[in-house]
Amino acid sequence: MASESATISSDPFARRFAALRARGRKALVVYVTAGHPDRERSLALLHAVAASGADVVELGIPFSDPLADGPVIQASSQRALEGGMTFDGALELIARASLDVPVVLFTYLNPLLAAGRDALDRAAQAGAHGLLVTDLPVGADPALEARLGAGPLAFVRLVAPTTPAPRMAEIARHGSGFVYLISRLGVTGERNDIAAELPETVARLRAATTLPICVGFGISRPDQAAAVGRIADGIVVGSAVVRAADESVERAAALVASLRAGLDG
Repeated sequence: MASESATISSDPFARRFAALRARGRKALVVYVTAGHPDRERSLALLHAVAASGADVVELGIPFSDPLADGPVIQASSQRALEGGMTFDGALELIARASLDVPVVLFTYLNPLLAAGRDALDRAAQAGAHGLLVTDLPVGADPALEARLGAGPLAFVRLVAPTTPAPRMAEIARHGSGFVYLISRLGVTGERNDIAAELPETVARLRAATTLPICVGFGISRPDQAAAVGRIADGIVVGSAVVRAADESVERAAALVASLRAGLDG
């Protein structure tokens, strides 16, 4: 089981969030799909989002049945699979990119299990720092969760907005790195507004854990980034960046830079 007691000196997420707090800044977590738009542009995209202000990069492992994702990320996953992207191909991208920000493997359970029992060790060797499994809620498979939590990667856990406070605390106890708070029910994707109950949800989660709280699902504009940044430790942006990357790496980088400016402002 992972713990919240990792020291700042040993945990890249603790170091990153501590440095941000010292500067009065909030974290910008950016999701991209491995192999999208294609293998080489995916590598360029990793470099571009980090250079444009991402504090953490989530690299999505393409999967044929991404039920938690909206149409934009679903389409990017299918395109990446058609281009031959695999779990090990994603690790190769991480190794080639050699980013100076923490990298989280964002995956469904099936691709992770198919990659073998040494998958997390290989990921750490490639340069990954964290793991997020979208379809493995706390308590679903205690033995597997314990193995993943004891592995070399921080085990980032998801919390839904409807989660009761005791369950929030339980989820946080089984995680490390940071907590990913889903801002609203449903699948990933851009939204026009921020959920009205989000401040109260963040406050409940804040009372349940000392881990940093990053809010995702629906954030796509600088004003939204600023609004969420005022109440959370960071924001997660995925669909908007993936949609921009469909146009060009440069367009995605510009969007990340605008979100960074909004968050800092």
